[in-house]
Amino acid sequence: MWASGWQNHTCVSFTSVEVFPVMQGPRPVVLSGPSGAGKSTLLKKLLKDYENIFGFSVSHTTRQPRPGEVNGKDYHFVTREEMQKEIDAGEFIEHAEFSGNMYGTSKGAVQAVQAQNQICVLDIDIQGVKNIKKTELNPIYISVQPPSIEILEKRLRDRKTETEESLQKRLTAARVDLELSKEPGLFDLVIINDDLEKAYSELKEVLLEEIKKTEESRKS
Repeated sequence: MWASGWQNHTCVSFTSVEVFPVMQGPRPVVLSGPSGAGKSTLLKKLLKDYENIFGFSVSHTTRQPRPGEVNGKDYHFVTREEMQKEIDAGEFIEHAEFSGNMYGTSKGAVQAVQAQNQICVLDIDIQGVKNIKKTELNPIYISVQPPSIEILEKRLRDRKTETEESLQKRLTAARVDLELSKEPGLFDLVIINDDLEKAYSELKEVLLEEIKKTEESRKS
Protein backbone atom coordinates (compact mmCIF):
# COMPACT_ATOMS: atom_id res chain seq x y z
CA MET A 1 0.00 0.00 0.00
CA TRP A 2 0.86 1.68 2.33
CA ALA A 3 -2.59 3.03 2.86
CA SER A 4 -5.08 2.51 5.61
CA GLY A 5 -8.03 0.44 4.60
CA TRP A 6 -7.43 -3.23 4.12
CA GLN A 7 -5.42 -3.57 7.29
CA ASN A 8 -8.27 -2.46 9.52
CA HIS A 9 -11.25 -4.49 8.39
CA THR A 10 -11.86 -6.53 11.52
CA CYS A 11 -14.97 -8.41 10.53
CA VAL A 12 -16.20 -11.73 9.33
CA SER A 13 -13.63 -13.21 6.98
CA PHE A 14 -14.72 -15.72 4.38
CA THR A 15 -11.95 -18.11 3.48
CA SER A 16 -11.97 -21.42 1.73
CA VAL A 17 -8.93 -23.18 3.11
CA GLU A 18 -6.84 -24.79 0.42
CA VAL A 19 -3.32 -26.09 0.12
CA PHE A 20 -1.41 -23.02 -0.98
CA PRO A 21 1.44 -23.80 -3.39
CA VAL A 22 4.31 -21.94 -1.74
CA MET A 23 7.48 -21.49 -3.71
CA GLN A 24 10.81 -22.28 -2.06
CA GLY A 25 12.48 -19.24 -0.56
CA PRO A 26 12.33 -16.97 2.47
CA ARG A 27 9.31 -17.15 4.74
CA PRO A 28 6.63 -14.53 4.11
CA VAL A 29 5.76 -11.99 6.81
CA VAL A 30 2.22 -11.33 7.98
CA LEU A 31 1.73 -7.95 9.65
CA SER A 32 -1.46 -7.27 11.51
CA GLY A 33 -2.82 -4.54 13.73
CA PRO A 34 -5.40 -1.76 13.69
CA SER A 35 -5.25 1.26 11.42
CA GLY A 36 -3.16 3.95 13.09
CA ALA A 37 -0.91 1.47 14.92
CA GLY A 38 1.97 2.43 12.65
CA LYS A 39 2.37 -0.56 10.34
CA SER A 40 2.64 1.64 7.26
CA THR A 41 5.39 3.80 8.76
CA LEU A 42 7.39 0.78 9.94
CA LEU A 43 7.07 -0.92 6.59
CA LYS A 44 8.12 2.15 4.65
CA LYS A 45 11.32 2.21 6.73
CA LEU A 46 11.86 -1.50 6.14
CA LEU A 47 11.39 -1.20 2.38
CA LYS A 48 13.69 1.81 2.25
CA ASP A 49 16.48 0.09 4.20
CA TYR A 50 16.09 -3.26 2.40
CA GLU A 51 14.88 -2.14 -0.99
CA ASN A 52 15.30 -5.39 -2.89
CA ILE A 53 14.83 -7.81 0.00
CA PHE A 54 11.15 -7.26 0.71
CA GLY A 55 8.25 -7.23 -1.68
CA PHE A 56 4.73 -6.18 -0.86
CA SER A 57 1.78 -8.40 -1.54
CA VAL A 58 -0.66 -5.94 -3.13
CA SER A 59 -4.17 -6.54 -1.82
CA HIS A 60 -7.34 -6.36 -3.89
CA THR A 61 -10.17 -4.06 -2.88
CA THR A 62 -13.51 -2.92 -4.23
CA ARG A 63 -13.27 0.50 -2.58
CA GLN A 64 -12.48 3.63 -4.58
CA PRO A 65 -8.86 4.84 -4.69
CA ARG A 66 -7.93 7.66 -2.32
CA PRO A 67 -6.01 10.69 -3.60
CA GLY A 68 -2.48 9.66 -4.55
CA GLU A 69 -3.13 5.91 -4.52
CA VAL A 70 -1.93 4.00 -7.56
CA ASN A 71 -3.66 0.93 -8.97
CA GLY A 72 -1.38 -2.11 -8.78
CA LYS A 73 0.91 -0.44 -6.25
CA ASP A 74 -1.26 0.54 -3.30
CA TYR A 75 -4.06 -1.89 -4.13
CA HIS A 76 -5.52 -3.72 -7.07
CA PHE A 77 -8.72 -1.70 -7.41
CA VAL A 78 -11.40 -3.94 -8.87
CA THR A 79 -15.15 -4.18 -9.11
CA ARG A 80 -17.12 -6.38 -6.74
CA GLU A 81 -18.06 -8.61 -9.68
CA GLU A 82 -14.42 -9.07 -10.74
CA MET A 83 -13.29 -9.87 -7.22
CA GLN A 84 -16.14 -12.26 -6.50
CA LYS A 85 -15.40 -14.13 -9.71
CA GLU A 86 -11.76 -14.69 -8.68
CA ILE A 87 -12.80 -15.68 -5.14
CA ASP A 88 -15.20 -18.24 -6.56
CA ALA A 89 -12.38 -19.57 -8.72
CA GLY A 90 -10.25 -20.15 -5.61
CA GLU A 91 -7.72 -17.45 -6.45
CA PHE A 92 -7.68 -15.83 -2.98
CA ILE A 93 -5.86 -16.94 0.17
CA GLU A 94 -8.33 -14.99 2.26
CA HIS A 95 -10.79 -12.15 1.93
CA ALA A 96 -13.20 -10.13 4.02
CA GLU A 97 -15.60 -7.21 3.95
CA PHE A 98 -15.33 -3.94 5.85
CA SER A 99 -17.58 -0.89 5.62
CA GLY A 100 -19.28 -2.24 2.50
CA ASN A 101 -16.02 -2.90 0.63
CA MET A 102 -14.27 -6.19 -0.07
CA TYR A 103 -10.57 -6.70 0.61
CA GLY A 104 -8.41 -9.74 -0.04
CA THR A 105 -5.04 -11.34 -0.69
CA SER A 106 -4.71 -13.27 -3.92
CA LYS A 107 -2.41 -16.24 -4.44
CA GLY A 108 -0.97 -14.49 -7.46
CA ALA A 109 0.04 -11.42 -5.45
CA VAL A 110 2.09 -13.56 -3.05
CA GLN A 111 3.60 -15.72 -5.79
CA ALA A 112 4.64 -12.65 -7.79
CA VAL A 113 6.81 -11.52 -4.87
CA GLN A 114 8.19 -14.99 -4.17
CA ALA A 115 9.13 -15.35 -7.83
CA GLN A 116 11.49 -12.38 -7.33
CA ASN A 117 13.18 -14.21 -4.41
CA GLN A 118 11.90 -11.56 -2.02
CA ILE A 119 10.38 -11.80 1.44
CA CYS A 120 6.68 -11.32 0.81
CA VAL A 121 4.94 -8.92 3.21
CA LEU A 122 1.20 -9.32 3.76
CA ASP A 123 -0.80 -6.69 5.64
CA ILE A 124 -3.80 -8.59 7.01
CA ASP A 125 -6.48 -8.26 9.69
CA ILE A 126 -6.87 -10.53 12.69
CA GLN A 127 -9.43 -12.81 11.05
CA GLY A 128 -7.17 -13.13 8.02
CA VAL A 129 -4.31 -14.13 10.33
CA LYS A 130 -6.40 -16.95 11.78
CA ASN A 131 -7.38 -18.11 8.30
CA ILE A 132 -3.82 -18.07 6.96
CA LYS A 133 -2.84 -20.32 9.88
CA LYS A 134 -5.07 -22.95 8.25
CA THR A 135 -3.01 -22.82 5.05
CA GLU A 136 0.54 -23.96 4.32
CA LEU A 137 1.91 -20.46 3.80
CA ASN A 138 3.95 -20.64 7.08
CA PRO A 139 4.75 -16.92 7.50
CA ILE A 140 6.22 -15.03 10.45
CA TYR A 141 3.26 -13.46 12.28
CA ILE A 142 3.77 -9.96 13.70
CA SER A 143 1.22 -7.73 15.42
CA VAL A 144 1.80 -3.95 15.54
CA GLN A 145 -0.29 -2.30 18.24
CA PRO A 146 -0.79 1.20 19.64
CA PRO A 147 0.08 1.96 23.28
CA SER A 148 -3.62 2.64 23.95
CA ILE A 149 -6.97 3.17 22.23
CA GLU A 150 -6.77 6.86 23.21
CA ILE A 151 -3.46 7.32 21.38
CA LEU A 152 -4.84 5.39 18.43
CA GLU A 153 -7.85 7.71 18.24
CA LYS A 154 -5.58 10.77 18.27
CA ARG A 155 -3.46 9.34 15.44
CA LEU A 156 -6.55 8.61 13.35
CA ARG A 157 -8.00 12.08 13.96
CA ASP A 158 -4.68 13.72 13.09
CA ARG A 159 -4.79 12.05 9.67
CA LYS A 160 -7.92 14.05 8.82
CA THR A 161 -8.92 11.37 6.29
CA GLU A 162 -11.90 9.94 8.17
CA THR A 163 -15.47 10.97 8.69
CA GLU A 164 -16.65 10.67 12.29
CA GLU A 165 -18.65 7.60 11.33
CA SER A 166 -15.73 5.83 9.67
CA LEU A 167 -13.43 6.80 12.54
CA GLN A 168 -15.78 5.26 15.09
CA LYS A 169 -15.97 2.10 12.96
CA ARG A 170 -12.17 1.90 12.91
CA LEU A 171 -11.98 2.36 16.69
CA THR A 172 -14.59 -0.35 17.24
CA ALA A 173 -12.67 -2.64 14.88
CA ALA A 174 -9.43 -1.80 16.71
CA ARG A 175 -10.89 -2.79 20.10
CA VAL A 176 -11.98 -6.14 18.68
CA ASP A 177 -8.62 -6.58 16.95
CA LEU A 178 -6.62 -5.90 20.11
CA GLU A 179 -8.79 -8.24 22.17
CA LEU A 180 -8.54 -11.11 19.66
CA SER A 181 -4.80 -10.63 19.30
CA LYS A 182 -4.34 -11.69 22.95
CA GLU A 183 -4.88 -15.31 21.94
CA PRO A 184 -1.76 -17.24 23.02
CA GLY A 185 0.49 -18.31 20.16
CA LEU A 186 -1.31 -16.29 17.52
CA PHE A 187 1.68 -14.04 16.83
CA ASP A 188 5.42 -14.67 16.85
CA LEU A 189 5.97 -11.06 17.94
CA VAL A 190 3.78 -8.27 19.33
CA ILE A 191 5.23 -4.77 18.88
CA ILE A 192 3.77 -1.96 20.99
CA ASN A 193 4.51 1.04 18.80
CA ASP A 194 5.08 3.77 21.36
CA ASP A 195 8.58 4.73 20.21
CA LEU A 196 9.06 4.38 16.44
CA GLU A 197 12.81 3.63 16.49
CA LYS A 198 12.42 1.01 19.24
CA ALA A 199 9.50 -0.59 17.38
CA TYR A 200 11.54 -0.63 14.17
CA SER A 201 14.49 -2.29 15.93
CA GLU A 202 12.17 -5.02 17.24
CA LEU A 203 10.76 -5.56 13.76
CA LYS A 204 14.20 -5.82 12.16
CA GLU A 205 15.47 -8.19 14.85
CA VAL A 206 12.73 -10.78 14.29
CA LEU A 207 13.25 -10.62 10.52
CA LEU A 208 17.06 -10.63 10.54
CA GLU A 209 17.45 -14.35 9.88
CA GLU A 210 15.22 -14.26 6.80
CA ILE A 211 16.90 -11.06 5.58
CA LYS A 212 20.32 -12.75 5.80
CA LYS A 213 19.05 -15.85 4.00
CA THR A 214 17.68 -13.72 1.20
CA GLU A 215 20.88 -11.67 0.89
CA GLU A 216 22.99 -14.85 0.78
CA SER A 217 20.80 -16.51 -1.85
CA ARG A 218 21.24 -13.41 -4.02
CA LYS A 219 25.02 -13.83 -3.89
CA SER A 220 25.00 -17.52 -4.79
